[in-house]
Amino acid sequence: MVGSFFTIPIQCGTFRKGQFWNRRCPATEDSKACFEVTEADGREEKEKAVLLEGKGRADRLSRRRFMQGLVALGIAGRTLWASGDARAAIDAGKEALDPSTWPAMTYTTLGRTQFRASRLVMGCGASLMLRGREELLETAFSAGVNVYDVGYRGYYRWAERNLASFLKRRRDRIFLISKAVAEIAVEPDVRVTRDQAQEAARVWSRRLDQSLEDLQVDYVDAYYLMASDNPSLIQSEEILRAFESARAAGKVKHLGLSTHRNAARVLEAATETGRYDLAMIAVTPGGWYDWETKSILKGSPTLEELQPKLEAARATGMALVGMKAARHLSGLPVLGWWKKLDAFDAYYPKNLLQARLSPFQRSYAYVLAHGLDVVNADIQDTAQLRENFIAAATSAQYFS
Repeated sequence: MVGSFFTIPIQCGTFRKGQFWNRRCPATEDSKACFEVTEADGREEKEKAVLLEGKGRADRLSRRRFMQGLVALGIAGRTLWASGDARAAIDAGKEALDPSTWPAMTYTTLGRTQFRASRLVMGCGASLMLRGREELLETAFSAGVNVYDVGYRGYYRWAERNLASFLKRRRDRIFLISKAVAEIAVEPDVRVTRDQAQEAARVWSRRLDQSLEDLQVDYVDAYYLMASDNPSLIQSEEILRAFESARAAGKVKHLGLSTHRNAARVLEAATETGRYDLAMIAVTPGGWYDWETKSILKGSPTLEELQPKLEAARATGMALVGMKAARHLSGLPVLGWWKKLDAFDAYYPKNLLQARLSPFQRSYAYVLAHGLDVVNADIQDTAQLRENFIAAATSAQYFS
């Protein structure tokens, strides 16, 4: 089954069951196939996934080496240009992909969870959707990344199952997050009814059980209400009771949410409850991220101007997780505009602009210094891991 080349923004949780199309995942930074799977069609879809996996198995190693080689060649080339020393250039290229040569990861306390978290969160949803990536996961872990984020099978296909073997080895040393949509057909600004909230809580609870089964674990450290956009649902007693019931059963320790639309009101609603331990918010150096346009939300305050709202949330003990910090830089070629690598430059101090960082690294470094505890990045290969890792590990040095 092949999706259309044209991509359209569809809010997570509103598409038809069984639908497949090529689009950019709202919970990641990368273009991926997105699905909604029912129990009835799960077997057929899994067979398709296996076929896709088999097709790519033969050249997977060469692709990985090619991508890693590009990083090594780039660094080697810069070294050769600067020094004229071929041996030094070769050594620099090899070291680039060796985590022992990367800067030391920095850590922060993740709100009232009290977990000492790496400032980079390993986004596993899109990366593990169709296959396992043991080498990539172990590289991140050995480098010091200790927070791993994934999502339920209805959106991320087999990502949770593909994370399971890594968890068998590392579960007691990491903070594990998963998430699921509590689907209701209600617009963001419409108050949910009691029946709707009860149904949403039932669906979310069932998906938590499904996630535990796929992850092959007894509990997750946090489970999010994924793609939250309705403040009244966030505050409903039905959702809060569903979490308390799951926590009492030992299935989850902390309640969280992720939000791509209506994020300002969702965060405010979560703050008012005092019950949410984590919130993953789509925000950029220029302000709130607009899921529909893949840019900065029109009329949004800048991230600097949003500091009082972020501080109010953190004052309740809520940890703030960033996402989509760099997404706007990638552009939307199919709609007629290309990469906007300088889109956030006006917000940066001089020393950050002069730093030897990519535009993507600058955006991560900036948001980490402006109210976000950690940043979640979809990571597809070692080259991307290294780039994101360096930004998270060194962000503090660019701000006094």
